[in-house]
Amino acid sequence: MGMFKKKVKVSNFANPELFFEHDFWVDTGALYSLIPQDWLERIDIKPESTKNLILADGRTDRKLLGYCAFAIEGIDGKAICPVIFGSKDSLFLLGATALENFGVEADPINKELKPIFAIIGGFLGSAIK
Repeated sequence: MGMFKKKVKVSNFANPELFFEHDFWVDTGALYSLIPQDWLERIDIKPESTKNLILADGRTDRKLLGYCAFAIEGIDGKAICPVIFGSKDSLFLLGATALENFGVEADPINKELKPIFAIIGGFLGSAIK
């Protein structure tokens, strides 16, 4: 799969004046977005819980999870997204939950994010009038 980056503005949703912008690797294989812990601390993001994770190399780990407001360059709006507190040297990854929150999918060939239709309720949801 082709990898590409998108610029993301990450802010503290309780205090939007605290933010940074960085290029993130779009990683549809990752459920959660990943940001180095020291960058999250700079904008006063506090961990809310911990998550058991399977890393790309097959190892398991337990990491802190918090929430930030994301704004993705070229995509309208912003969304609150879960983020994993990464090690100081970790990559900045934009995971599948963030992409779903924005209603986009990765197009690795054209290196862009494309809008998708949201599915609500499947078969039962279609019966709602």
